[in-house]
Amino acid sequence: MLAHRTLGTNGPSVSAVGLGCMSLSGVYGAADDGESERLIQHAIGIGVDHLDSSDMYGWGHNEEVIGRALKGRRDQVVLATKFGQVRRDGQPNGVNGHPDYVMAACEASLKRLGVEVIDLYYQHRVDPSVPIEETVGAMAALVAQGKVRHLGLSEAAPETIRRAHAVHPIAAVQTEYSLLYREEAEASLAVTRALGIGYVAYSPLGRGFLTGAIQTFADVDGRRAAHPRFQEANFAANRALVGRIEAMALEKGCTPAQITLAWLLAQGTDVVAIPGTRYPGRLDENVGALAVSLSAAEVAAMAEAIPRGAAAGTRYPAGGMKAVQI
Repeated sequence: MLAHRTLGTNGPSVSAVGLGCMSLSGVYGAADDGESERLIQHAIGIGVDHLDSSDMYGWGHNEEVIGRALKGRRDQVVLATKFGQVRRDGQPNGVNGHPDYVMAACEASLKRLGVEVIDLYYQHRVDPSVPIEETVGAMAALVAQGKVRHLGLSEAAPETIRRAHAVHPIAAVQTEYSLLYREEAEASLAVTRALGIGYVAYSPLGRGFLTGAIQTFADVDGRRAAHPRFQEANFAANRALVGRIEAMALEKGCTPAQITLAWLLAQGTDVVAIPGTRYPGRLDENVGALAVSLSAAEVAAMAEAIPRGAAAGTRYPAGGMKAVQI
């Protein structure tokens, strides 16, 4: 059995390394649905039982793929999905945290997933036009109705987390968290730890940068090209930072992805990671991080190799940055 950690004081127990499913909906290149279903089944087979989706990934497509893959296997996973982002053609995504929308979005996700209950239901982005108390109140009603087991927030600011948790216990908060981008995550962790909330790190490998697979600017593809960290003005500086981790991984006898995930998991037993991939081999590699043991000195050396705030470029384009940490 893989190492497990509990999300929050009374939340679910999940594999410390889970599977972020966004890339199964064509975000980082074309994805084949059959291969995606087999990947999910492979994940379950090796003990990865934390699957993270959203109704925004492929605008429902992602949940449908997961639903097919889980037929006959539903009780073997902790199933997380999200609501709150809405499509606006030709414009950045909108947000909707109105209580009636919360209820409708959950019903739609349940149908696409083909399940009766969602284990962990997140507000994907906070709606600044709706008090968080109203949104979480509707989410709490879903718990009371037996349609959702636990609640979560994604990219919520520390004070928003406090206000939400006062309405109904929040089991998990997720934010981008890696060696490259950790300032906002560490600010949120101070609050989640005080309240007994688990922490889910998405993009723990820097959207692939920290795997070492992206060696030159020519390797940047798909959605990555829109992210400042991968743009030409920032690429060389960030690539140099990743090179420091590659050297440490070589000395440790593991891959850059494995040592990076091991560093993240060493930040506290309340932290779990959900790296995304389309490939079984990469998933196996990520899970291999659980066998990498780092001393306190090694953890500190990695943090010094990529100092806090050293990454060049914001973690989202300008429009995306306006929707985080609200």
